[in-house]
Amino acid sequence: MTQTDPDTAWNAVLRRDRQFDGQFVTGVLTTGIYCRPSCAARHPARANVRFFAHGAAARAAGLRPCKRCLPDDVARDEAAVRRAAGLLGMDQPPTLTALAQMVGYAPHHFHRLFKRHIGVTPAAYARALRSSRAQKALDSSATVTGAIYDAGYSAPSRFYADAKGRLGMTPSAWKNGGKDVVIRYAVAETSLGSMLVAATDKGICRLSFGEDEEELRRRFPNAAIEVGGAAMDSLVKDAVAAAENPRAMPDIPIDVAGTAFQEAVWQELRRIPPGETRSYAEIAAAVGNPKAVRAAGSANGANNVAVLIPCHRVIRSDGSPGGYAYGLDIKNELLRRERQEG
Repeated sequence: MTQTDPDTAWNAVLRRDRQFDGQFVTGVLTTGIYCRPSCAARHPARANVRFFAHGAAARAAGLRPCKRCLPDDVARDEAAVRRAAGLLGMDQPPTLTALAQMVGYAPHHFHRLFKRHIGVTPAAYARALRSSRAQKALDSSATVTGAIYDAGYSAPSRFYADAKGRLGMTPSAWKNGGKDVVIRYAVAETSLGSMLVAATDKGICRLSFGEDEEELRRRFPNAAIEVGGAAMDSLVKDAVAAAENPRAMPDIPIDVAGTAFQEAVWQELRRIPPGETRSYAEIAAAVGNPKAVRAAGSANGANNVAVLIPCHRVIRSDGSPGGYAYGLDIKNELLRRERQEG
């Protein structure tokens, strides 16, 4: 386990940041106990604190685990979540009650625990896995109906219900590059350069810099691509406002979908406060898979709606900015604007 920098660790303790649970424990020398970073107990004085990589190191120093936050249960929690994630990938995933019983937790407690680690509820995770299987099956199956059953759905109606909430497109359109879907677009000028805004009836499905209709048609070759007109005015206005002042971003509907892991990463990105950054490693840990740093980076890069899902807030572990699809100048400028007061 990599030792967390003391200043970073102390700031995590002050925030009671759950994403650092399992990365280190906080030893309080005056009381002789050690805690999770997220422990709800009153904060000790900084001078009385020492950080340890894990509970065993703290115990070796003569400390005992906190009875309130149970820091040694972090590994047990992570193992339970990993096992549950595997069980939810079955064709017929268990109910929450059965799932919690299988991993040894009370249902209500495990529901909160799973969501904290993964970023979505067990039911949402199971739906995302099933929809991901359906997407892969649609790419290779001769018929939509066959793909639906191959993915584990008991009936086509169940897949259509999931797809309506997640994709904003019918299964056939999903398989055929946007067939029968109308996507309207506009190109707006911003202080960051030209910005493409494209949307279905559900919300923005593509927001990017320096792209045009040709790129949109490449991504959705069989969709009906139309110039937006007045119907797009409100969305375009809000999208431009988000780029100009990402610190005060309006609530903008989006129409995106990905794998369960990608969607968990995207949700975590939206939790990063404006002006702050997280490393790819921190994002991977926050969604419950600390080893999936490269996958977290790939999920970050698969984001189709720049700014609205703020992938510009992710940097490398060494503090360097890392990559950005639209260039580091735009990434750095977005962060600079977010850090401005007022």
